[in-house]
Amino acid sequence: MSALRPYVAQVGAETYMTLRRGETLLVTVGIPVAFLVFFSTSHVVSTGPGPAVSFFVPGILALAVMSTAMVSLGIATGFERGYGVLKRLGATPLGRPRLLGAKVTTVFFVEVVQAAVLVPVGYALGWQPGHGHAGAAVASALAVAVLATVAFGGIGLLLAGVLRAEVNLAAANGLYLVLLLLGGMVVPLAKLPGALADVARALPAAALSDALHAALGSGSPVPAAAWVTLGGWAVGASALAALTFRWE
Repeated sequence: MSALRPYVAQVGAETYMTLRRGETLLVTVGIPVAFLVFFSTSHVVSTGPGPAVSFFVPGILALAVMSTAMVSLGIATGFERGYGVLKRLGATPLGRPRLLGAKVTTVFFVEVVQAAVLVPVGYALGWQPGHGHAGAAVASALAVAVLATVAFGGIGLLLAGVLRAEVNLAAANGLYLVLLLLGGMVVPLAKLPGALADVARALPAAALSDALHAALGSGSPVPAAAWVTLGGWAVGASALAALTFRWE
């Protein structure tokens, strides 16, 4: 039990610091809620048959996972590395493995908070998960979210571990915008030009949104291609981050 105390303490510290940052709350909660309400009620994007909210709730939940696991984790870790915080914490009894474990655990906690905010907003707007198959839909969505968190977390740590903090900040935000536009989260992939849509489907953002749209939108099984794409990014990005990460 004593071996877990540093880890538990760090999880508490990471969670507190994450939720008290105004810019983090804006990216992880404020922007997703604003997007969900705006796009579900304004009808500026054609989402095909059915209520717009049925498309946007899964899409915005996918956006929330990406923003937390890649952007928030990556930017915070990059600045901590630049300031020498990671090096000092890694030399304490906490150790490097438990430090990274605490960061990943914090990401999952924040995602739970995001879901706790977004899901009631979706229900208020008329969303019905999985078209009557809510239990199976939620189970599939949770499994997809865990795999996507590993994939996007690997990307965030990869950038944070090799780039200077300021460069990492720009790169993470730029990648966020690209994946937002190509990920099928606010603009259906069918609306993209054919070649661009094919490229987008190879990216983790589109795989995540496809999976959540299937599970939480239509109530259909998650496409095998989405599992394969997310699994590939989860393994590849995490392995590359582990090989290249510099602690100072």
